Amino acid sequence: MQVAGITNQQEVYVVSDKSPFKINQILIIEDESQGNLRGEVVETTSYNKYIPLNINGEMADSKVLQSLRSLGYNVDDNTIYIARVRLIVETEYPVSTGSRVRLPEFHEVKDLFVKSSPDKGLVLGVIKSTEELNETLEDEYRDLQCIFQDGKIYPQTGVPFIFDIRSMQQYPHIGIFGGSGSGKSFGMRVILEELMSLNIPTVVLDPHYEMDFTLSSDGLDEKYRGDFSNKFKCLEIGKHIGVKFTDLSTNDLISLIGAASAGTLTEPMVNVISQIHKPRDTYFTFEERLSLLREAQELGSEKKIQDRLNGAEDEIEKDRYKRMLEIYRQYGSLPSASVNGVHWRLQSLYREGLFTNDIKMIENCLLEGKMAVVQGQIKILNVFATYIINNLYHKRRDYRDGLQRGEAAEFFPPFVLAFDESHNFAPKGYETSAKSIIKEIAQEGRKYGVFLILATQRPTLLDETVTAQLNTKLVFRTVRASDIETIQKETDISPEEAKRLPYLRSGDAFISSAIFGRTIPVRIRMAKSTSNHTENPFDELFEMLNKKDIELYEMIKPHLPVYPDDLLSLLNKLDGNRVRDVDSLIRTLEVLVEKGYIRKNKTIFGEAYETA
Repeated sequence: MQVAGITNQQEVYVVSDKSPFKINQILIIEDESQGNLRGEVVETTSYNKYIPLNINGEMADSKVLQSLRSLGYNVDDNTIYIARVRLIVETEYPVSTGSRVRLPEFHEVKDLFVKSSPDKGLVLGVIKSTEELNETLEDEYRDLQCIFQDGKIYPQTGVPFIFDIRSMQQYPHIGIFGGSGSGKSFGMRVILEELMSLNIPTVVLDPHYEMDFTLSSDGLDEKYRGDFSNKFKCLEIGKHIGVKFTDLSTNDLISLIGAASAGTLTEPMVNVISQIHKPRDTYFTFEERLSLLREAQELGSEKKIQDRLNGAEDEIEKDRYKRMLEIYRQYGSLPSASVNGVHWRLQSLYREGLFTNDIKMIENCLLEGKMAVVQGQIKILNVFATYIINNLYHKRRDYRDGLQRGEAAEFFPPFVLAFDESHNFAPKGYETSAKSIIKEIAQEGRKYGVFLILATQRPTLLDETVTAQLNTKLVFRTVRASDIETIQKETDISPEEAKRLPYLRSGDAFISSAIFGRTIPVRIRMAKSTSNHTENPFDELFEMLNKKDIELYEMIKPHLPVYPDDLLSLLNKLDGNRVRDVDSLIRTLEVLVEKGYIRKNKTIFGEAYETA
């Protein structure tokens, strides 16, 4: 391999007549005057004069071909492989044409690929185009993982990509971008597994109920397996966790009720909540106040309420109308439509179970170094996120601020917040209740040890302030031009890499990180756990249909053979199980014949259905 053609301080062309080059491959250029230079292959091509294609660009122009002939390459008879190589560090002078080029050994490029040891970082996958370094790889980086590709499991071959989690203090927050089926959720699962392995406290907001780490992946060798059963808890809103109503400030309550209506509280509604809510209110005291005010406004006057009070039949009813009268005198001037709107939204949150628990189980998970997976429908999760992020972030912030002031404070650990479908929580162009606190954490969270992992299929829809603070981005296959444009603006992905984004295989990603200072192509490792949503829906359908067929066959089996005159009798014995009339029974029997459970035979009494 040699340098050919015209060179400069940033890029050179390297040629070989032995083997083709790989995209993102690292090469060593032995320049006599400037020493060993490292470069990355950014474009490859091959040239053969017998293939009459019009090759555009400089990769095979007449000057390059003339240079190849001068270097001794037989371009008339052989296929020549050409690579455009971008130097890792710009040189002082142009690289000498004719300089020898070779593959590196691991120690020569270790600083480009490895920023952490496996036991202190997140082992996320294998760096692509590093297979040649496998022979010289140091032992501590060997055999850390396996790769799943084309339906098969392969051992690690190449340099592992290890994310230095400690460097997030300087370069905080991670973004995971990719379209449907690109491996985005798979990549997030791998990151979360690694966080659990290091006992890093984490809260995951999971709208798809898929971040359960109980099930192990099939086919994994024992040495690659991981038991996460004691490292996480799945907590469902309304069942395991919720909001403790008595802890809510008036502003908290406004945020929660606003989130329940997609942030569309009117000023009069805000005024209703501000006036009626009292410190230390329970849900029932606040709801009763609203309910009594609604009823009083429907009656329409103090006189009518007084008449109801005078006509009350017992002390309980009298007491109720007394409180109604008092509330009406105090708040009766509030707009009835706004009172009704607040009351309806409050009750909808209660029906979702939001006020039936607290977040103590989440706090306990963080204090124990575990992962809390918060599950719920996207709407209620968006509402709950407002409360939980505020609560946990300020607990950590208050602890750190207390230490700075020299005050004794109860320890609350640093933690990671992970969101799937993050554009729903911090969208571009409009406000949501969770957006302001997410933006605050994106900008200031690193000072307090609170970090974000935001996954989305649509980076264009994510708030730009938040996107700009994501110092590490995992970019999976992305097809939309607007999303690719956003990714190019927010990362150091080259134009060549951007062109490859729509064609990446599922599980392949470009990792653009300030920690590395360059974009690195990575094949994400095989996850140690698997989602309960991985079953193919058509397999599920066929399995269910087969199950029903077997159940029906077991019911019909004792009555075989079945002759035409037996059909009505059999129908009565089946008692409506999947068949409602003789025609549907015949169709069912034909299906069982087709699937081989029974057979149809001609007899003197007509066609009979018999045991196969």
